[in-house]
Amino acid sequence: MLQLAVILPTYKERNNIAQMVSRIDAALHGFVWEAIFVDDNSPDGTADEARRIAREDPRIRVIERIGRRGLASAAIEGMCASAAPVVAVMDADGQHDPSLLPGMYAAIASGDYDVAYASRFAEGASTEAWGRPDRVKASGFANAIARRVTGVDLTDPMSGFFMLQGETLRADAHRLSGVGFKILLDILATVDTPLRVKEFPLNFAARMDGESKLDRTVVFEFLIGLYDKWLGRIIPTRFALFGTVGALGAVVHLSVLALVLRLFGAQFAVSHYPKETAFIVGQTVAAITAMSFNFVLNNELTYSDKRLRGFFPIARGWAKFFLTCAFGMVANIGVSTALVRIGIHQFPAAIAGIILASVWNFALSSKFVWGKYG
Repeated sequence: MLQLAVILPTYKERNNIAQMVSRIDAALHGFVWEAIFVDDNSPDGTADEARRIAREDPRIRVIERIGRRGLASAAIEGMCASAAPVVAVMDADGQHDPSLLPGMYAAIASGDYDVAYASRFAEGASTEAWGRPDRVKASGFANAIARRVTGVDLTDPMSGFFMLQGETLRADAHRLSGVGFKILLDILATVDTPLRVKEFPLNFAARMDGESKLDRTVVFEFLIGLYDKWLGRIIPTRFALFGTVGALGAVVHLSVLALVLRLFGAQFAVSHYPKETAFIVGQTVAAITAMSFNFVLNNELTYSDKRLRGFFPIARGWAKFFLTCAFGMVANIGVSTALVRIGIHQFPAAIAGIILASVWNFALSSKFVWGKYG
């Protein structure tokens, strides 16, 4: 009878798959287990390598996700895809030690604990083999912020190596955000009844192969994950991100408008409404510039799980973004110009136009550029 499923979210881990399977097999000798690799369409053929092994070892399964990205959502999908009564999540890069799995399983199977997790900062743990003291400090700082915002009091709530009953996960899977940061913190901050947690010290190792995926985007995802738990029920996270990018775009918009009016305003004074003509030209240039700026940031951050890559997909995406925002831009220019005509100062008028266009832009671009709402 199946006892345990080990879920391993992957992205560009082809060279680590076989070694991870071997290490899990050695650690779980005597157990009935399966390993599910949840791959986010890695360009290096990670999913194909896992399939190759699965043809010879039926304990190995593969979920290849097309058009979806993210560690947390991958972990949720993998855990929900297994019939095993107990599920574990760990990294596939070798930094998490599979030898902890039997002890973690015993803690859960005893009924005394609901969650077992491996901590990099528990007594007896070590990060020396990691060889990145800068990342150790950054992780410690992130943990401190996470504890304060969510109220989860663990030495390492950002741990990505944990185990729990499958039914515990499935009971609240629909309430998990699935965005931004380590899934353990998401689970502990979401459940209504406090879970009993057993901590295991982890000797955090260096990667077996490849480069760390920790970049500015991951740090950003950590911050939006905290936001989602803190204020996400009041203002939807993706709309808040879109609005934040829009606010930055507004700064770009006003800066370009001021520059155009300052440098070229006199050249446009050719009609009965010299100030109005200069403003229309400046507002149009500013709107196009800000729209391009917003597209780039939204593609990288707001819709990072649906990010467009490559010259032609990005060019098509920009064109779609331009077209879907065109009516918003017309409304922006029209309303702001009308306000200027009745005597409103140019910059408050521009801000009013931006606000009016923002909701339209979000709704249409979410659907037609990145193919999703919310």
